[in-house]
Amino acid sequence: MRMIELKKSDPEIYNAIIEEIKREREKIVLIASENYASRAVLEAQGSVFTNKYAEGYPHRRYYGGCEYADIVESLAIERAKELFGAEHVNVQLHSGTQANMAVYFSALKPKDKILGLSLSHGGHLSHGSQVNFSGLIYKTFSYGVEKETGLIDYDKVRKLTKKHKPKMLLAGASAYSRVIDFKTLSEIAKEVDAYFLADIAHIAGLVATGNHPSPIPYADFVTTTTHKTLRGPRGGMIMCKAEYAKAIDKMVFPGLQGGPLMHVIAAKAVAFKEAMTEEFKRYQLQIIKNAKELAEALVSRGFKIISGGTDTHLMLIDLTGKNITGKDAETALDSAGITVNKNSIPHDTMPATITSGIRIGTPIVTSRKMKEPEMVVIADLISKVLDAPQDSTVISHIRDKVKALCRKFPVYEDMEE
Repeated sequence: MRMIELKKSDPEIYNAIIEEIKREREKIVLIASENYASRAVLEAQGSVFTNKYAEGYPHRRYYGGCEYADIVESLAIERAKELFGAEHVNVQLHSGTQANMAVYFSALKPKDKILGLSLSHGGHLSHGSQVNFSGLIYKTFSYGVEKETGLIDYDKVRKLTKKHKPKMLLAGASAYSRVIDFKTLSEIAKEVDAYFLADIAHIAGLVATGNHPSPIPYADFVTTTTHKTLRGPRGGMIMCKAEYAKAIDKMVFPGLQGGPLMHVIAAKAVAFKEAMTEEFKRYQLQIIKNAKELAEALVSRGFKIISGGTDTHLMLIDLTGKNITGKDAETALDSAGITVNKNSIPHDTMPATITSGIRIGTPIVTSRKMKEPEMVVIADLISKVLDAPQDSTVISHIRDKVKALCRKFPVYEDMEE
């Protein structure tokens, strides 16, 4: 990726890309929803398929010249089916939220009731938040986690489901670190004749490799992004039972989208093939090992983790005992070369723009081949920064250590210097 033409034609964009490469190389990135795609994925996404309109589906297009687009999309579909064991797959979604939207629009009517995990307790905007389309169009209710344990109480979910009788019950989270019991939630949904939607955007890579129970046998619909733990391009996907296939495909196109992004679908196909390898299985297992090690190391340094630990790739840290807000922690850590995101904690008294917590994940550091010993080092660096967030000498010292660690575990070495 030498970007020779881009450097000549648009130096401003070229320079921004160069700086982004530098940022990704030199910082320890602990954003739970991000990952570093492989060179093969990047090459597919940067291919000439960006030129091609392909409205419709393989062998049923509204444009000519789609014979190779058909190959790419068919491969993506078949690989996803094999990877997850799904009956039907639609790979055209531009994002995870659009995937959820397509499911809602295909199965629900405006003002129907939905019940999902509260955003403030680790859920997602598209699961019923009042500022999102899901909360504007549908009548939404939420369940949460227990204040004492940080865990979902499935008996309480059952009671809420029987009380509100939603048309759709949702599972999935963006900041919940424990295994989700899809089987029990599916049984609860059936008790009130509700659809069951499982959004596995965060844990798709773990699910694909058997490191988290799969919702495929239990859910009517399963949505996901294709980046995050799956390590593909930014995009969405729907998996569903065969009986819903026609309704889903019709809602995606022509219901919500026009031409699919064929270059992104090509990159999705590449990522799905990579996810079938033994190397990828080992990678997912290491993500979890690293997350557990990092959580334990942080707890030993006086940090409080919601639910006490993690079963997945992420953890949510309660900073109320550290006398620092999530926003200030994010800023201090970033200045030291450690990238995290501020995040609300359950029962947070701070606004979402400030928060009392930070969310941390291990997909990227694991992509860089870091293992448990490096997680202990990272925990120590985080602790030292947050113990002295205003001390420029400490920040500078930690920043040097971060750069040295990153040099030991390089990424994208052969990209434009």
